[in-house]
Amino acid sequence: MQLKPILVAAAVAAAMGSASAETVDAVVIGSGGAGLSAAVTLHDLGHSVVVLEKMAIIGGNTLRAEGGINAAETPQQKKAGISDTCEQFFADTTKGGHNLNDPELVRTMTTHAKDAVAWLVSLGADLETVGRAGGAKYPRAHRPHDGSAIGPEVVKTLLNASKAREIPIRTRNKALEILTAKDGSVAGVKVQSKDGKVYTIDSKAVVLATGGFGANQDLLVKYQPKLKGYATTNQPGATGDGIFMAEKVGAALVDMEQIQAHPTAAPSGDLISESVRGDGAILVNAEGKRFTNELLTRDVVSNNELKQPGKFAWIIWDDATRRSAKLMDGYEKLGLTVKGKDLDELAKAMQVPADNLKATIAKYSADQKAGKDNEFGRPAMPQPLTNAPYWAVKVQPAVHHTMGGVKINTKAEVINTEGKVIPGLFAAGEVTGGVHGGNRLGGNAQADIVTFGHIAGQTADAFLKANR
Repeated sequence: MQLKPILVAAAVAAAMGSASAETVDAVVIGSGGAGLSAAVTLHDLGHSVVVLEKMAIIGGNTLRAEGGINAAETPQQKKAGISDTCEQFFADTTKGGHNLNDPELVRTMTTHAKDAVAWLVSLGADLETVGRAGGAKYPRAHRPHDGSAIGPEVVKTLLNASKAREIPIRTRNKALEILTAKDGSVAGVKVQSKDGKVYTIDSKAVVLATGGFGANQDLLVKYQPKLKGYATTNQPGATGDGIFMAEKVGAALVDMEQIQAHPTAAPSGDLISESVRGDGAILVNAEGKRFTNELLTRDVVSNNELKQPGKFAWIIWDDATRRSAKLMDGYEKLGLTVKGKDLDELAKAMQVPADNLKATIAKYSADQKAGKDNEFGRPAMPQPLTNAPYWAVKVQPAVHHTMGGVKINTKAEVINTEGKVIPGLFAAGEVTGGVHGGNRLGGNAQADIVTFGHIAGQTADAFLKANR
């Protein structure tokens, strides 16, 4: 007896442990800032969209971001009297990336980051305060008015927008494979659900927003053997899944060996935001002495830190600095800090020579009052560090950002190994390479993910409308 085609298909599906396929206009893989930006954009342009998240928690690495979202020529900067420009933003980013960045991608990010900030604000984000991060000539890191962390604010804003639009976000649903048609165009995604069943979503557009591979020790060591044994500030889901999936459908990879260490990670791997230094904190070594301009780029500060006794440092702030940023209170609640009612008590808690520490603070305070850092040329010294009590956290470099990944163009279209666009495949955020070159500036990750996430949604919209 000959089975009817539909029965054959059902039998095959049952044998594979998969359910019948569903169909949507677009699938977004990853629920961090890039993925949610793409999903909200696609919905608002009239498309059905599903977001897949392999972890149990929405937000990815974006949830761990603390400093700010960089943008130039914003109303917030103008209100604060900051004479920044998109051109200076471009120059700082390129210099910070050791001129290894793709200039067209940098130009796109630095030109449109202000639009990304305005879009987030239109969705309800609090981005009123502007601070300074390492490698930036001007303050351009936008964050909440109370100085709290940027990542939770971005995720909260985009998640609220997604819920209001009833966009399905499926946690513990892992994308296994990007499906393609015979002509190489995207045809959908194979997914494993939280109960282990495999199913297929048919879709002409897929947006990869799965993040980097900062939590994949094997892959990190493959590209940078010196990172063996390093701690990481990344959430455990940052294992490079999207890069592997894209590579299997022919995507080109760029800058995979470019991996950034963040200089201020607690031994636990908890990140101490760069904004803490931007707001006034300093770094001292095991002898209680400063050893660097704290506002240099992350790679330089990390290297200077590794030259110190024990290859670690202490980051120190006072009460006036603490009041400038709410997130500092969080470090104390996590048990990361030691505290002193004065510098003698702080030095005892840090186990550094009190005389050295007091001399260091006295010199720094005098230079701050004079308006010039005579020791290391720090360009901005917001606080004299004379307002007790004091806090300190022991810090060391940890893997923070992977600058390499899937090759994209300025439209967030994925490029294959032959230099051609893979029809229907888009990518944004840390899963991509080329934006940050050899080193990412603080505040540029959020600019990258929201700007290119938004662009990915817009480009996918144009593709879907052209291929109806």
